[in-house]
Amino acid sequence: MHTEKNTLKQANPPEIKAAMLIIGDEILSGRTQDKNLAWLSDYLGKLGIQMAEVRVVPDVHEKIVSAVNELRRAYDYVFTTGGIGPTPDDITAEAIAAAFDLPYQFHPDAKKILEHFYGDQINEARLRMAKMPRGAKLIDNPVSHAPGFYVENVFVMAGVPKIMQAMAMNLDGVLARGAVRHQISFTTPLREGVISETLAAAMKEFPDVSFGSYPRFLDGGGTEVTLVLRGYDETALQTAQKWVLEKFSAL
Repeated sequence: MHTEKNTLKQANPPEIKAAMLIIGDEILSGRTQDKNLAWLSDYLGKLGIQMAEVRVVPDVHEKIVSAVNELRRAYDYVFTTGGIGPTPDDITAEAIAAAFDLPYQFHPDAKKILEHFYGDQINEARLRMAKMPRGAKLIDNPVSHAPGFYVENVFVMAGVPKIMQAMAMNLDGVLARGAVRHQISFTTPLREGVISETLAAAMKEFPDVSFGSYPRFLDGGGTEVTLVLRGYDETALQTAQKWVLEKFSAL
């Protein structure tokens, strides 16, 4: 199946930002643990697309519509997961249609895919997965065949991790690529309270580098802190790391 190229964001800007909308009562109740965010953030990061915001909403039509409309206007791309299956609580596609004020109807190509895959096992519930906003472009699903879709800058994918990942990888030629954000990480036995002032000074010294501090308790006792430096310029990251380590050596 051919996935059409998104022409909305082809200027290849230095920074492309995305939001993720996780949809499902099962996520909010704790019954299902989301496994898509980490994978999708990492995958998009390699394309130069930075995950800037994540939201979780229940299977409630109005909440999905509101979140989609707010996020699609704030970010270059929005990726939704969940709610496009064959059961009555799968209302994401209909909500996306409402968000764009588009008719919710059968996509002829999606309908053909499902009819061919299920054969004489096709039924009304399975055909629901072929309904989406009018004019939506399909996202191929080589795992379970029911396609995802996208409208403008909103990409609608399954919640099952294996299926979501397959769908996302089929967007490689659709999404614009931005500047890749690099990172360097290293550990120190110094406590956060000891290195706090040094990190504050580093943030002023290197405004284009972001600094993250992540402490953890060691199994044998004691603690260590992992420092993560992120930025678009690898040389700047290396310079910042050297500067921080030199300051740490004097503490």
